[in-house]
Amino acid sequence: MNSWYHAQSAARKWGGEPELYLPIEELIDSSKQIIGDVRHRSLYHHTAGVYLCQRIFGDTITVGRKKIPVRLIAERHIIEGLGWLPSPADYLNGMPIATWMGGKQTKTVSLSTLALTPGDQS
Repeated sequence: MNSWYHAQSAARKWGGEPELYLPIEELIDSSKQIIGDVRHRSLYHHTAGVYLCQRIFGDTITVGRKKIPVRLIAERHIIEGLGWLPSPADYLNGMPIATWMGGKQTKTVSLSTLALTPGDQS
């Protein structure tokens, strides 16, 4: 489901127009800019992503005379897509640990212009 459909779903649940909810829904899905498959969900589709939405958009949004908790909007987005609300640890649990993750690694990159001596430039 894309952000617009999540916004429509939120509008059906809490009222108002989908455009009121769209910024929250788009933030959660903005990780699609980084990776275009389901792994994008590992960035914001979890409890910390819900908290991030609340920090950015505030505790509530106003829809008509009602105040709707941003947390509920973000949680609903994730549950609609995944069926439950994972934590970041759920995503990291099966992730392999690569050597470079353990600390500073010195990499030597041979660049042709750096490898030339001053008299070798042609």
